[in-house]
Amino acid sequence: MGYTDQRFDVNLSILFTELPLLERPAAAAAAGFTAVELWWPWIDTATPDQSELDALKKALEDAGTQLVGLNFYAGRLPGPDRGAVSVPGEESDRFRANIDVAADFAASVGCKALNALYGNRVEGVDPAVQDELALENLVLAARAADRVGAILLIETLNKPESPLYPLVSAPSAIEIVDKVNAATGLGNAKFLLDIYHLAMNGEDVSQVIARYADRTGHVQIADMPGRGAPGTGELPLEQLLDELTKAGYDGFVGLEYKAADAAASFGWLPTEARAAK
Repeated sequence: MGYTDQRFDVNLSILFTELPLLERPAAAAAAGFTAVELWWPWIDTATPDQSELDALKKALEDAGTQLVGLNFYAGRLPGPDRGAVSVPGEESDRFRANIDVAADFAASVGCKALNALYGNRVEGVDPAVQDELALENLVLAARAADRVGAILLIETLNKPESPLYPLVSAPSAIEIVDKVNAATGLGNAKFLLDIYHLAMNGEDVSQVIARYADRTGHVQIADMPGRGAPGTGELPLEQLLDELTKAGYDGFVGLEYKAADAAASFGWLPTEARAAK
């Protein structure tokens, strides 16, 4: 088995960022990839003009790349924010305004996975109040995702880099997945299993895979420490992806790592393994 048995996609919000957004799909295609994913590309707005959405759709199509994952509006990311789902006030309002925009864009390009980052704890706000708001918003997001034939992803981050983010273990994310599915009855909320974040939290990634592979809707990878490409750190990423495959996971693996030169960072992955099967 090994890397040649996976379906990989390139996260265009962390790789090829030296290029304007609309040039990144073509850069990924030039490196041999046919699938890509994105954080919400418009940091400053949850509701971009239709012309901007159309331009991104055209860039994806012209490059021959399939968008396989998209974040809902998540605030300033990269930056201090970690989502808007549980953040009261204007951020929650922006998230709600974004739900149908993101879902409709996903539908227009055939994207089947939408990720909703939970949001940081807010000083002076009762965590229970934030959690109640989050469930309300995630139920809305799950229904919108279902409307366009997509799944809703719930992601664990890591505490050292995201100290105010409450979902910093696999069980904590799974708990939210279960609550959303119980509230909607749709069953389309899934776990986003990010190997880098789990390892940074000190979790036994093999055990997480064994327990939750069947609940997993998407996987992301980076090596640790440094969040670099596979082979730059200490994680046995090839082995862990083999474990995922053996556990029945056959979805995409997003390359969500940092590289000063993205095109030069893919040497670990044979060219013939880069196009999605």
